Amino acid sequence: MGGMTCQGCARSVENAIINALPEATVTANLEKKQVTVTDINNDTLVAKAIEEAGFDYEGVVG
Repeated sequence: MGGMTCQGCARSVENAIINALPEATVTANLEKKQVTVTDINNDTLVAKAIEEAGFDYEGVVG
């Protein structure tokens, strides 16, 4: 995840995804610069929410 540099950024990403997909469980890991999204199977909406929040979506990790 490009651009996530502080805890405020991590919260912004989490909130953006939750607003787009309220049924999702979202956890941002600032140290790894990754976001884990569970209970959802829609990578397109996740990517869109991340990018609309001003961050770079870098794809799905295994």
